[in-house]
Amino acid sequence: MIKTAQPVELPRSPLFPLKTVLFPGGLLALKIFEARYLDMVSDCLREGRPFGVVALRSGNEAGGGADVVFEEVGTFAHLIEVDSEQPGILQIRCRGAQRFVLHAAQCQDDGLWTATIDPLADDEPAAPAPAMAATVHALENALATLQARGPVPFLPPYRFDDAGWVANRWCEILPLTLAAKHKLMALPDAQVRLQLVDEFLRSKGVVS
Repeated sequence: MIKTAQPVELPRSPLFPLKTVLFPGGLLALKIFEARYLDMVSDCLREGRPFGVVALRSGNEAGGGADVVFEEVGTFAHLIEVDSEQPGILQIRCRGAQRFVLHAAQCQDDGLWTATIDPLADDEPAAPAPAMAATVHALENALATLQARGPVPFLPPYRFDDAGWVANRWCEILPLTLAAKHKLMALPDAQVRLQLVDEFLRSKGVVS
């Protein structure tokens, strides 16, 4: 049974179904041009609130109605940067925050999905187990390589001393299926999530 955190005063939240999984602490960059999402971003900026990102099981990001099916666990996205390149187009950057379970999803007349939200408890901060040292070190090396190549897909601060942060960043860059990434994101135990990542890396010879 999924354990939820204390409810917040957010009876319904706008949703952005995507063919990606947003992890807590993760970076999400989007180009916004559809009217429903331009309005959503405007509302979120004005009211200082996040929107929910949910992974699509079927359907497409531009669709609505019965052909769209998404996962029941998503992640709040907080706007950290909004740029307007040209009229009617926004470039936004968001930080993944608290996970949630959604209920009673509805598609509005304009095509925007909303749902009742139950926030989930955040990962408890905890140091990676000693057996995970090689996986932590490999992520440090991966970050150094990414920094040498250009923009880094991770938002600071870099918390290599936190099991959940290390597991989440690995999940973002590993070549996993969308379904696998979602299952890992939804796991309530960060140590288990990191252990599964460690097993995958060892199976591929990335760490030994």
